[in-house]
Amino acid sequence: MKTVIIHGQSHEGTTCHIARMLADKLDCEVTEFFLPRDFGEFCVGCTTCFVKGEEKCPHFKRLEPLTNAINDADVIILASPVYVYHATGAMKAFLDHYGYRWMAHRPDERMFKKQAVCISTAAGAGTKSTNKDMADSTFFWGCAKTYTLGFGVAATCWDEVSDKNKNKIENKTTAVAQKLKKGSGNVKPSLKTKGFFAIMRMMMKNGWNKLDTDYWQQKGWLDKKRPWK
Repeated sequence: MKTVIIHGQSHEGTTCHIARMLADKLDCEVTEFFLPRDFGEFCVGCTTCFVKGEEKCPHFKRLEPLTNAINDADVIILASPVYVYHATGAMKAFLDHYGYRWMAHRPDERMFKKQAVCISTAAGAGTKSTNKDMADSTFFWGCAKTYTLGFGVAATCWDEVSDKNKNKIENKTTAVAQKLKKGSGNVKPSLKTKGFFAIMRMMMKNGWNKLDTDYWQQKGWLDKKRPWK
C-alpha cells in the first residue's frame, strides 16, 4: 500500500504530526509534499485545462510530481491547519489546479479505487469547514471513500497538546488506520458517488465541452463500462 501526504503548509506542526502518525500506522510507503514549498502557484483561471487539456496548464510540469504521486497512491492524505475557518491558501491553490479532474469533466478512473483522509487542526474551532474544503475535492475526484479527522487541540504546537487530547488523537487515528487497511484493495465507491457519476454521465451525453465528452466516450463510460469495475 502506498500513501501520499499533501501538507497544506511548510511548517511541521501539529497537523503534520497527526498526518504522519496516521501514515505510520498504515506501515506503508509514504511520499510527502509541503505547500507552498513543493508547489505554490495560483490557478490563473485561463480554463486551458478544461478546453485544451491539463498538460497545457502553465503549471503542469511543476505540479506533475504531485499528480503522479496521487495517481500512484492507494491512500491520499490532505492535511491543513485551520486558517480563518478554512484550509490554507496554499492548499486551496493546489486543489484549484485539479478542477479538470472533477466528475463534471475528466475524472481519473484510478480515483474510484482510492481512499482519502482529510485532517485538520485548530486551536479552537473551524475543523469541520476546513475538512470540507478538502473533502469536496476528494469526493468530486471520485475517491471511493473519504474519512475526516478534525481536532481542536487548544495549542499552537504538538508539545503544548494536552495528554487527554493526545490520547484522543491516538485512538481516532488508530481507528481510521484500521479502516484504511481493511478497505485497501477492495474499497468500493459509495452510492452517493455512483449516483453523482450517473448524473454527470447523463449530462455528458449532451456536454458542452468536446474534450470532456470525447474522454468519457473513450473510457466507455457513456455505455456500460464504469471506472470502479
